Amino acid sequence: MPIDETRRLLPVNIAVLTVSDTRDLASDRSGQTLVELIERDGHRVVSREIVKDEVPAIESRLRAYILDAAIDCVISTGGTGITGRDVTPEAFERVLEKKIEGFGELFRWISYQKIKTSTIQSRAVGGVANGTYLFALPGSPGACKDGWEEILKFQLDSRWRPCNLVELMPRLKEHLKG
Repeated sequence: MPIDETRRLLPVNIAVLTVSDTRDLASDRSGQTLVELIERDGHRVVSREIVKDEVPAIESRLRAYILDAAIDCVISTGGTGITGRDVTPEAFERVLEKKIEGFGELFRWISYQKIKTSTIQSRAVGGVANGTYLFALPGSPGACKDGWEEILKFQLDSRWRPCNLVELMPRLKEHLKG
């Protein structure tokens, strides 16, 4: 299941959202890791923001992203753990129309290879809302790298075979028509 080099890469417009009570752009290593990987692989980072670990703030930002026709995908980092301030999955739940269950399952399987049973603390989640892909990764640079390098890099590459998420993008809003 390789990259089909005979096909042209269709760049995806991606928003990077860091969920944190303590980070700013200068100290946001996870967000920066995502930006570097996304751009290295030929995609466009069209927005990069930081919001507090608060459901209304995260939900509001996600809703703004899914209304923006210039954004195809949102990747968040942070707030997916199990402490009291970790509320990213709850905010995603309020926005998602369809979950991509396999994303979280696969992320935890990949994570298990590295951190063993500690992966149960991750509530990474993925889905679709208003034709926009939404993915929530844990708040460490390593987890962001794993999520991108092992899953999203391929699924957001229009050349990936046998299939990829990019080729489904034109059909994501079928349920909203007439």
